[in-house]
Amino acid sequence: MAEDRKLDVLRAIVEDYVVTREPVGSRGLVERHSLGVSPATIRNDMAVLEDEGYIVQPHTSAGRVPTDKGYRLFVDRLAEVKPLSAPEKRAIGQFLDGAVDLDDVVDRAVRLLAQLTQQVAVVQYPSLRTAALRHVELVVVDEHRLLVVIITDSGRVEQRTIAVDEALALDVVAELRARVNAATVGLRLDQITVRLAEMPEQFRPEDQPLVRAVTAAVSETLDQEGEERIVVAGTANLARRGADGAVMLSPVLEALEEQVVLLRLLSEMAQDTTDFAVRIGHETQYEPLAGVSIVSSGYGGQTAVARIGALGPTRMDYPATIASVRAVARYLSRILAG
Repeated sequence: MAEDRKLDVLRAIVEDYVVTREPVGSRGLVERHSLGVSPATIRNDMAVLEDEGYIVQPHTSAGRVPTDKGYRLFVDRLAEVKPLSAPEKRAIGQFLDGAVDLDDVVDRAVRLLAQLTQQVAVVQYPSLRTAALRHVELVVVDEHRLLVVIITDSGRVEQRTIAVDEALALDVVAELRARVNAATVGLRLDQITVRLAEMPEQFRPEDQPLVRAVTAAVSETLDQEGEERIVVAGTANLARRGADGAVMLSPVLEALEEQVVLLRLLSEMAQDTTDFAVRIGHETQYEPLAGVSIVSSGYGGQTAVARIGALGPTRMDYPATIASVRAVARYLSRILAG
C-alpha cells in the first residue's frame, strides 16, 4: 500500500467520521471522495490501516473509526491548516480589542474561542512567575504612604501600598524608582529577588528602611501572585459534542474543575517546538481524558507566558480547531505586547 494513498484513505475516514459521527465504510468513501482507486482497493487499504492500528471496527458489520494512533498520523501529516476567513479575523480583532484590562482580555478570549471551535476553551492565566517585569512605578500618596505599582510584560498590574515612619523625600523616591527599574526590568521572578536583596546597601543608611519596604513589597507581590490558574468556558459544548457516547462527561468535567491536570498538560505541551501542540486521547496520560483531545498554543510574545487551547472529543475538526486556537493566541500576544 503506497504511503500517500494510505494517508489519503485515512484522511477521508477521519473527515467523514468527524462530520457523520458514524463508522465509515468503503462504499461511503467511494461516494464522497475521489481517491482514484477501485472499491476493492479501498477495502484492502482499510484492512491494512486496521492491521497497523490506525482504524478499528467498533462492532461486526460496521465501518471503521480512527484510533488515537490514526488521529495522531492525521494531525502530524496535515498538509495545511484551514485558514480563517477575513470576516472571522476581523471579528476576533474587534472583540478582543475592546477589552479594558487583562482580566477582560482573558475572559473575552476564552468565550470567543469556545464560540469559534464549539469546544471547551481553556486559557492559562499569565503567571507572575513566568512573566518578566516591564515597569515598577512609585507613587507618593502622602508624606507617609507610597503606592507601588508592578507591571509585567504579560499585562498583569499589581498594586501595594506601604506606610513609612519618616516623611517621604521625593528625590529619594525618584532615585529608588530609577534603580529598581534599571536592576529588574526584563527579568523574571528568580532573578529579580536576588537583585532586590542587594539594593538597600546602595542607599544611605537613613534611606534603607524605605528601600527595604519597597523591595519587600515587590518581592512579596511577585511571590504571592505566582499561583497558576485556568479560565474555562464552553463546557456545555462538550456535553453536546459528546452526545454520541464517545466521551464520558462526568470524569472530564471533574478534571476541568480540578484544573491541576490541565495545568500539567499545558505545561507539558509548552515543551513542543511548534507554534501549536496536540494531545490525543490516551496521550494525555490521564484516563478520564482518554476520549478527548486538546489543541493548544502559547501566547505572550517571543517567549510564551501562558497557553490557550480547546478541548473536545477526539473526533474533532483538527484543522479548524488548530486555526482558531492559533489565531486567538496571536491576537492575545499582540494585545499584551501593546
